[in-house]
Amino acid sequence: MSVARIFTSHPAKVGETYLSHMAFAAWFSSRLLLAAGAALVHAFLPFLFETTASRIVRELYERTHNRGTHATKEPAALMDRA
Repeated sequence: MSVARIFTSHPAKVGETYLSHMAFAAWFSSRLLLAAGAALVHAFLPFLFETTASRIVRELYERTHNRGTHATKEPAALMDRA
């Protein structure tokens, strides 16, 4: 396997170039950090950010669940928990 293929194989599976995949992954990471921060604040101050973390996680799921060959169907039992 060539070195270039190591960097492009996974992005190609989800229909992206290396750079577009990097941009998406960086955006995704920033949203996860935001959700984690909101959840941490909520842990100590439960009247703040009551739905922020779950809303962000739901948004991320919606943006990623049908991408490329890694998409999997979520079990119905989990759909009502978000």
